[in-house]
Amino acid sequence: MARPALPSQALQALCSAGGSLEQGELSRRLPAPGPSLDSLLLTEPERFTLVTRPGPCSPGGPPQEQRVVVATSAVRLCQEHGAPGAGCGGQCGQLHICRYFLYGNCRYQRTRKECKFVHNFQSEHNLRVLKRHGLENLNDDELCQLLLQNDSSLLPEVCMHYNKGDGLYGSCTFKKICTKLHMCQYYLQGECRFGSSCKRSHDIFNLECYEKLERRGMSPNLIAKLPSIFRNMYDIKNGTSSPCKARRDSLSQVSPNTNSNEELDEICLYYIRKSCSFQDKCIRVHFNLPYRWQILEGALWKDLKDMEKIEKAYCDPSNIRFSYSGLQYISFQNMTYGSAKVRRLSTASSVTKPPHFILTTDWLWYWKDEYGVWREYGTEDDDHDASTVCSSDLEHAYLAKVSPTLQFKAGRHEYELNFKAMNQRNLRYKTQREVCRRPKFLSPQDVEKRRISGVEHSQEESIPAHWDKSALPELGYKLIKLLSSSDEYKKVQADFQRTMPKTVIREIQRIQNPTLWKVYQWQKEQMQKTSGGKDVCERLLFHGTSKKHIDAICQQNFDWRICGLHGTAYGKGSYFARDASYSDNYSKTDSNIKTMFLARVLAGDFTLGSSSYLRPPAKDSGNNFYDSCVNSLSNPSIFVIFEKHQIYPEYLIEYMDQAVATALSMAARAYFRN
Repeated sequence: MARPALPSQALQALCSAGGSLEQGELSRRLPAPGPSLDSLLLTEPERFTLVTRPGPCSPGGPPQEQRVVVATSAVRLCQEHGAPGAGCGGQCGQLHICRYFLYGNCRYQRTRKECKFVHNFQSEHNLRVLKRHGLENLNDDELCQLLLQNDSSLLPEVCMHYNKGDGLYGSCTFKKICTKLHMCQYYLQGECRFGSSCKRSHDIFNLECYEKLERRGMSPNLIAKLPSIFRNMYDIKNGTSSPCKARRDSLSQVSPNTNSNEELDEICLYYIRKSCSFQDKCIRVHFNLPYRWQILEGALWKDLKDMEKIEKAYCDPSNIRFSYSGLQYISFQNMTYGSAKVRRLSTASSVTKPPHFILTTDWLWYWKDEYGVWREYGTEDDDHDASTVCSSDLEHAYLAKVSPTLQFKAGRHEYELNFKAMNQRNLRYKTQREVCRRPKFLSPQDVEKRRISGVEHSQEESIPAHWDKSALPELGYKLIKLLSSSDEYKKVQADFQRTMPKTVIREIQRIQNPTLWKVYQWQKEQMQKTSGGKDVCERLLFHGTSKKHIDAICQQNFDWRICGLHGTAYGKGSYFARDASYSDNYSKTDSNIKTMFLARVLAGDFTLGSSSYLRPPAKDSGNNFYDSCVNSLSNPSIFVIFEKHQIYPEYLIEYMDQAVATALSMAARAYFRN
């Protein structure tokens, strides 16, 4: 048998050694002569991620950094394999294998009974997938290692609320009954600087964690490996120092606007308006102002006093520091107070939200002139012409992260602004000026005025003509029961029962949420502008969910991070189906009555999805991205939406199986006869 090529040998060495190796050690384990490991890593970005990790301490000095290679792959477990309904037809390009087999603890294997899921990597389907990814030479243990550190659907979630706040359970309100892992997220990422003095758990074998992992079907052997698996996965997703990583990102062409820790540290706009339905489950920060200043004490962020004074000083670009206690300063340049770290939390930037969203953060951009005076972009005075860009233009470009520079004009002069260096350069004379980005100041009184004016704003503009005008709430939503004789009811009924004929509809309600409707219409306009004025592909699609999420969805729209995933086969987003029969599998209930949404969805330009997508991919090598992902280009029946502004939850359908309805009716008649 021919010897495997060097990339396969390197991948095998990594997987057999726990998924990662120090670069020098990996080089020693590979046969020579051959291409250098550096060139191999650069030419095989889809197989290797190169990261920098702290190494062992040098004598009398700090830890030395070391370059580590992490085994990487796009192969995933098929989420539809064995799912209720038709399951997967075999065209998914993903592995059909029992997840408990990967965990080393399938109960059917222990009892010698036949498991309905595959336990063989060498099956015809799986071997075809492995060959496509160049993994056919790996043994079962090596494949398990590779899958576990690359496919996030196989690992338990770490509780973000446990990692915030004080107390034994942080800010997690579920405490002992929380299904997520109560462990230090930074320890699992290999970044906890507090070590044994950390207030969060570093012990994967503590009773609470161990029992959760056991219930998931994980073997003790796998549980012991989880910290290193989590670290490898974190490095694969976030290893920014890697030349491989940079190239792989450009190859996969995923939009840069992915969900990150920035979103977790964002202040919730709904909470400021006193209308967040997600409550303790909300992933954003709940605070009464659109800004929050905090200092790091030990492992916890604590609120600073005199927050309004700090904010007012920060909003003035001429201030580089603020005298906080008379003797020490808060440095706005380094974001420190003495030796302690300081941070400013904020609501979303105003350019990322529709115009009528209140209490977003208006970021203003300034440049320092030859007299040391800060001037806002887009304004003019006696000595300076107005620039062709204003603060909102620069904020858009800055957040898009498409290019590190932006060129513009002011009068007859041409300039280039560098977002990383935060300076502007005259392209002819080469003179440079400092650039600064600061928020527009809002006092607590300003916040209250905006909150009241936002609530009092008329809702009747741009709402559908058939809506009940007496049920237009200033905040939130109203449910309007449709008459079964109306055309609107019959249209929804026909679409639903096209694939669910053996059901009885109890009622259909229209969801009237003026705020969400405005956002949806604004998003539609933006998509039309982007597509050159073409009509946007709009569909009515079904979504099944648990009853406990209904109020939050009607109030704040779909959010898969809170309302749960319906699989990740075509990307991490909210899943919608053409056929109600598919969504019925996800309509969870404790009673006989089920509930399903029929949502209006801006599918736009779509492409085939992938489990690795956090956003739709680019259409070409430029900056134009698809709007959504689907399961099939020729006959799409599943749509994945990553941006919730593209969704409006329009109808709520309550239904039950026909057989159940008949049995209940007969039981009721018998009861009254007796």
